[in-house]
Amino acid sequence: MSPLIVTLRLLHIVLGVLWVGTLIFFATYLVPSVREAGPDGMKVMAAIQRRRFLDVMPAVAAVTILSGLWLYWRISGGFHWAWIMTPMGLALGIGGLLSITAFIIGVGVMRPATLRAGALAREMSSVPQGPGRDVQQKQVQQLRMRSAQASQVVALLLLATTALMAVARYL
Repeated sequence: MSPLIVTLRLLHIVLGVLWVGTLIFFATYLVPSVREAGPDGMKVMAAIQRRRFLDVMPAVAAVTILSGLWLYWRISGGFHWAWIMTPMGLALGIGGLLSITAFIIGVGVMRPATLRAGALAREMSSVPQGPGRDVQQKQVQQLRMRSAQASQVVALLLLATTALMAVARYL
């Protein structure tokens, strides 16, 4: 096996495990715990953002997807339709499409909602109590809910992706 294939497979599996595991933890444990902690939970989210979580995870996901596409192209003989329509080809292909969908939702919905909620929450600290602050608080809560719902969808899509990829060879 060529060093390129070994490297791509290593990147795909290790970064995929990191992406899936992190998102499942995020959606299942971290977001609900932060919400339950109230204002103190936002300090945790701010610390996570300072550590560039919302920049690192999309990069991890992108490398996972790109290495997977390259491996799929290679194993399918250049996206040969007859191989793609085999049970293994379909499982890997559907899993790949689910992961791309998860990536789009993560980058297009979850990340912007989280960033905007954080920015509004920081702005609120300088706004005095009153109707303006109440409106901002409501916007922050809506954005957090949108992000939380998107994270649950992404986690489910990635869980399904992982299941398909794990059994594809045996179908």
